[in-house]
Amino acid sequence: MSLTVAVSGASGYAGGEVLRLLLSHPEVEIGAITAHSNAGERLGALQPHLHTLADRVLQETTAEVLAGHDVVFLALPHGASGAIAAELELLSPGTLVIDAGADHRLQSPQAWERFYGSDHAGTWPYGLPELPGQRAEIAGASRIAVPGCYPTTCLLALAPGFTAGVLAPEDVVIVAASGTSGAGKSLKPHLLGSEAMGSMSPYGVGGGHRHTPEIEQGLTQAAGEPVTVSFTPTLAPMPRGILATATARLKPGVDSAEVRGAWEQAYGKERFVHLLPEGQWPTTQSVLGSNHVVMQLAVDAHAGRVIITAALDNLTKGTAGGAIQSMNLALGLAEETGLTQQGIAP
Repeated sequence: MSLTVAVSGASGYAGGEVLRLLLSHPEVEIGAITAHSNAGERLGALQPHLHTLADRVLQETTAEVLAGHDVVFLALPHGASGAIAAELELLSPGTLVIDAGADHRLQSPQAWERFYGSDHAGTWPYGLPELPGQRAEIAGASRIAVPGCYPTTCLLALAPGFTAGVLAPEDVVIVAASGTSGAGKSLKPHLLGSEAMGSMSPYGVGGGHRHTPEIEQGLTQAAGEPVTVSFTPTLAPMPRGILATATARLKPGVDSAEVRGAWEQAYGKERFVHLLPEGQWPTTQSVLGSNHVVMQLAVDAHAGRVIITAALDNLTKGTAGGAIQSMNLALGLAEETGLTQQGIAP
């Protein structure tokens, strides 16, 4: 099999990571590489680590340029994918389109309009294979919505407890730290080195972060009843990686063995999600550049809560790696194809 693949938004962090991983995929031939404001520039000037593609020139991001490929990755800002995806439906109906942006993740138009302030583009199959039932939805799909990086971390951390019925649906609290690449590549004063180095800061406090409804949506599906989440993201002085700590109340009568058993049952056979041996806690460095997720949990018997800490690379499993994993599933390839990268140390 030789698949032609186009990547839009290739000058950004997410698009660059998609390209980095695709270069290791044995079934892929990279076709059009596109951008918006950087169209016409050499890729090597913007993504100097992509040596093999350095002399490729970025084309304009249009449906006409992207059409005709077997697969198209849309690594675009929120609100930009919907229109191009609709055009591709007409111009290239046989193309698998994978949206690494936010446009097609939420099921509720009201939630989309509240948090993103524009018209809802519709809902596509959710590209997080490790959630119950998602592999069946992704397999053979022609449209896939890649989860956000925070939702990927938080849903993988908490979903087993709700699926197993050991967690109460109210009073879920998540605090997560992300590297600065999670905010994208555009210039922002608070992301300057002199502002971010040696400092941490919260943002989107008080339920204002756009990933909150996506996290609640996924946990509600896992629980089979509405789940309420208080989510606080923080900016950490590192380029990439997420470390999320989630806590939830245990249902009455649930003990530590039952709790750990729920996560072991969920992830015991997974390729990319790992419940660490008891006593070992996750670090972001251990998953750097890989499609892997590591997590650990503990029961606070005094408070009647479980604490789960999970780490992943926001650009890999949190975006591009998850997108390629979903592509593999949709096309009938082994999930791990092109995703054999391990973490980097030191």
